[in-house]
Amino acid sequence: MMEPMESDDSSIFNNFSSICVHVDRIHSSSVFIGENPLEFSVPLLLLQLGICSGTIIFLFQLLKRLAQPLIVSQILSGLVLGYFGAGFLEKFRETIFPIRGLIFLDAISSLGQVFYFFLIGVQTDMSIIKNIDKRAFGIGVCSVILPTILSNLYTVTLVNTVDLDTIKTLFLVGNAESFIHFAMVASLLNELHLINSKFGKIALASSMSSNCFGLFFQKIGMLLANERKVRLHALSTVYGFIVLAVIILSFQPVILWMTKNSPVGQPLKESFVITLFLGVLVVAFCSQASGMHIYFGPILLGITIPPGPPIGSAMVEKLDIIASWVLMPIFFAKIGLVFSIHTIKLLNFLCISFIIIVAAFGKFLGALMMSIYYKLPTRDGVALGLILNSQGALEIGIYKLMKKDKVLDEETFVVMCICVMVVAAVITPIIRYLFDPSRRFVVEKKRTVMHLRPEFDLSVLVCIHDQDDVPSAINILEALKPMHRNHLIVYMLHLVVLLGRANPQLIHHRITKLRTSSRSCVSESIVNAFKYFGQSNSDVVTIHPFTAISPSTTMYEDVCSLALDKRTSLILIPFHKRFHSNGMMSLSKYKMKMFNQHILDKAPCSVALIVERGIVKISRSISTNLYSFQIAIVFIGGPDDREAIFIGTRMIGHPYINVTLIRLLEDTNSPSDDGKEMKLNNEAVSKYHRLLENNHRVRYMEEVAKDCTGTVAILRSLENNFDLIMVGRRHSPRSPLVQGLLLWNEQTELGSIGEVLASSDFIGNATIFVVQQHRKVVNEDPETSKR
Repeated sequence: MMEPMESDDSSIFNNFSSICVHVDRIHSSSVFIGENPLEFSVPLLLLQLGICSGTIIFLFQLLKRLAQPLIVSQILSGLVLGYFGAGFLEKFRETIFPIRGLIFLDAISSLGQVFYFFLIGVQTDMSIIKNIDKRAFGIGVCSVILPTILSNLYTVTLVNTVDLDTIKTLFLVGNAESFIHFAMVASLLNELHLINSKFGKIALASSMSSNCFGLFFQKIGMLLANERKVRLHALSTVYGFIVLAVIILSFQPVILWMTKNSPVGQPLKESFVITLFLGVLVVAFCSQASGMHIYFGPILLGITIPPGPPIGSAMVEKLDIIASWVLMPIFFAKIGLVFSIHTIKLLNFLCISFIIIVAAFGKFLGALMMSIYYKLPTRDGVALGLILNSQGALEIGIYKLMKKDKVLDEETFVVMCICVMVVAAVITPIIRYLFDPSRRFVVEKKRTVMHLRPEFDLSVLVCIHDQDDVPSAINILEALKPMHRNHLIVYMLHLVVLLGRANPQLIHHRITKLRTSSRSCVSESIVNAFKYFGQSNSDVVTIHPFTAISPSTTMYEDVCSLALDKRTSLILIPFHKRFHSNGMMSLSKYKMKMFNQHILDKAPCSVALIVERGIVKISRSISTNLYSFQIAIVFIGGPDDREAIFIGTRMIGHPYINVTLIRLLEDTNSPSDDGKEMKLNNEAVSKYHRLLENNHRVRYMEEVAKDCTGTVAILRSLENNFDLIMVGRRHSPRSPLVQGLLLWNEQTELGSIGEVLASSDFIGNATIFVVQQHRKVVNEDPETSKR
């Protein structure tokens, strides 16, 4: 005899408390010998896992078009499989979710909760408490106090006017809904790609302050309660917390030892990973044995994990998919299986829902009022009030615990879970509509090299993913280095993917003293390379090194924000593919490709992609070159090509650089460009011509082509003749020189000409430099405007 499910759920299935299970019906022999695999435990469990995960994935892909978050798909999948599936289709329930199969569902659901909430703890950075200022504290506290007051006032009014069956739980509903959990706010911010924006940092700090404030006063209220049972429960929670704290503190020396013995940049040892997994299970057992919920210990252990690599990142990488997409779907399906929506009375449903709405409105109003008081933009205040209403699996787990302890009845539990889904479904599209983080990257004037006066300092932001990107970047900076009174100001940004924490970081390294902590040592060799370059050219070059630790999906915001704040004219980013001189590709990263595409779409200044085609170890360096470094500028026409010309003119004057402008002309009497574009193209070339006088290192060539075939032939003639080839990214689609190339273009971030030069058919060691001129401004300036 075995317990089929948790005691609070057994009443849903005809009041069964125990069932008989055949111990020998675990593995099925074969369907071909007449056995039904669904009568055996393992095949049935595998089918249940596949159906639950598949349903969530299907609904998530379907609802993603409606800007819905993951939690909506998770709860809705539970309803589909439970109430709408097993509740109405008797055959479906008996076949896929029989009572005997719920034994294993409970075990898998609990295991999923253990590792899922451990991941929440790993992704919760408690160090953000140090960054809570007066503004964040005021917003967070008001977002807890106001909904508590409003919900309790509304509940008192409701109790005095309406005769309800659920009066005892109404006050608990209001207090529970007034609570804000930092981890769920961080989860939604990460899903909305807002976590490393200025708005995201305010939301994180506010939710953390409200979380700490609410938790403190909740326990104080329980200890001061009149009911002895409530006080005993609070005391047992405190005692259990002390026991867990002792156990977790005993893990700390082991975790610190693992951190010290993990080589920088290397994956965490498998023995360390297994030890941590066992630690999670031990802490979960101690948590359950101490009378607390099974998730409480794992989430505390996760919080104590050191930030970022090597341990935090490894835990997220190892557990994220298996916990979030394989095990946790069982948790939501199990909740859906015990839902009994048809038993909910309409009056009770309306009253409980209104209390939840009042609490949500109180959070919104409290955040909005304090945002206005602290002079935040109104749109940000509205978005902040909405995002503090975000809820997820953590809240549902707490509600389920309250139901198990008979604090909530079945009716109230179902309504609260449905309201979690409804609130998330409503607020998320509104936040996406109200708050577009890219709008702050739109500036009033063009920030380009072309519109920068020659006597002004040139500010460049260089993005580095790994050490292989350094040589080409420094070569470009060496070429841009001025020879006279103006300066080259370089902001170097080393991009590190964040996996182990909820809040990103931007670290500004001091050139005089580079820290070697666990977070900055990854960047030490890269920063030292740029430091040496800056010291070698200290009279005309200034280096400002940074490290950005953020999720790959939002990393572009760090780049755009830094470029906006520092008023840079050019961003240098490495291409996501790297080629060898024999045409073979050695590196291709999809996440880097998406990062580059975001930069091209959102950047507040001009952007240049560096495509490395030579072998990095033998690439030619300008600063140590004993012969001329050959640079070619391929010019067809358009703003991007004109930007490439002006970047090239910044390189003229270097004693080791030869610059050749190769202009491709159409073999036709009817030019494809309009008169204004043609005039601007001719003016740019004329300015370049002025540099030809008495300068033997500057050359100009014209090539005529009829169509794209002729263009490719001209480009092939550049093979092995140049070390750096510069070209614009975008060209007029009406030009016969590029019309056919657009059909071949597979990597749109390079454009038609850049794709031909970077293709495997183009043999040579030349570095390709693809330029995009900044054009997104609030008020378009004339093309010839200066700043």
